[in-house]
Amino acid sequence: MNGPRTGDGLEVVRPAYGRASLADVLPSALAVLGVPGSPDPLHLTDQLPGVRRIAVLLVDGFGTYQLPAASAIGGTIADLSAGRLGQHTPLTSGFPSTTPVSLVTLGTGAPPGSHGVLGISLHVPGTDRVFDLLRWGDDPDPASWQPVPTQLERATAAGVRVTLVTRPEFDGTGLTTAANRGGAFRGASDVDGLVTEILGALSGDDAPVLVSGYYREMDKAGHVHGLTSPEWAGTAADVDALITRLADGLPEDAALLVTADHGQIDVPHNRRYDLDTDPRLSSGLRFVAGEPRVRYLHVTPGAEDDVIAAWRAVLGADAEVVSRAEAVAGGWFGPVAEPHLARIGDVVVIMRDLAAMMASKHDPPSVATLIALHGANTAAEMSIPLFILRGSAS
Repeated sequence: MNGPRTGDGLEVVRPAYGRASLADVLPSALAVLGVPGSPDPLHLTDQLPGVRRIAVLLVDGFGTYQLPAASAIGGTIADLSAGRLGQHTPLTSGFPSTTPVSLVTLGTGAPPGSHGVLGISLHVPGTDRVFDLLRWGDDPDPASWQPVPTQLERATAAGVRVTLVTRPEFDGTGLTTAANRGGAFRGASDVDGLVTEILGALSGDDAPVLVSGYYREMDKAGHVHGLTSPEWAGTAADVDALITRLADGLPEDAALLVTADHGQIDVPHNRRYDLDTDPRLSSGLRFVAGEPRVRYLHVTPGAEDDVIAAWRAVLGADAEVVSRAEAVAGGWFGPVAEPHLARIGDVVVIMRDLAAMMASKHDPPSVATLIALHGANTAAEMSIPLFILRGSAS
């Protein structure tokens, strides 16, 4: 039987918007820094009295279900996971559990349905175009495609000194603009650079201060080499060193928040379908978006019921196949703004267990070579940690 098995991370998890989700991290951090109108659903003001400087580090692919393996490699991660060092608060990502969605969810403090970045690739309504958000330039315009003010903008307007620290090549991209417009930019490509730039941005006499940092290599190693590979283990050691060095260098009035955008699962190649080689699955489709664990199907007029029936018949327990209306009503995206509805497929396919839906004629060729995947609503993909560390007196 291919149904979810409780305890191995394949059970379904609902996003905890407004209570304990990635969208709640920056609003709670801004509440600590005294930004007016900032809700604090994570109760950080109770945990961080006297803190005037906060660094938020997002480690790509650092999901809760990766913590045991990472803890066996890194002592700091082990201590954080066990609650021996700082606080460990369980969170969920938004849905779909994928990087562009999560970066904008963190940056805006809003669920995906509100900010409109709803997948890794999306159909542009009214056109024949599907665009890859990881390669987003200035079309569509990021400020209009994603109209929600970012938390960095809110903080800057309130007098907080704000800095974004991420890879230099991400400066000015559509995704960076959509997620993190506002504040200064510092480029950093590796652990040494991140430590230098994050701690440098935290320093100085003026406060309050907010620094948002991003590290991608763990996710990349999982995708390319798999979660049991030496390469993934190497990135876990790097993450451990990164957190350790940042924690050791925190000013006394500072805190470090470490979280993730999603987890990952290794998907065997014998559990992968291909919609482009199966006429039962390709029939009635106009555009295909999303990624292997969550697909958005934009269908020809009048074909929705037939497409749903065909996909359910082929996939059985390996997927949940629903209409857009059903997916929205289920609350997966949070409330969806009217202009964003058409970005979701007429049909939404959420893969279950260890299955994936490839699209060999639609996706970049590299997608077929990936080992670890994410995007769906299993615990292994959506469960993420929030580690909270305070600076100590020298």
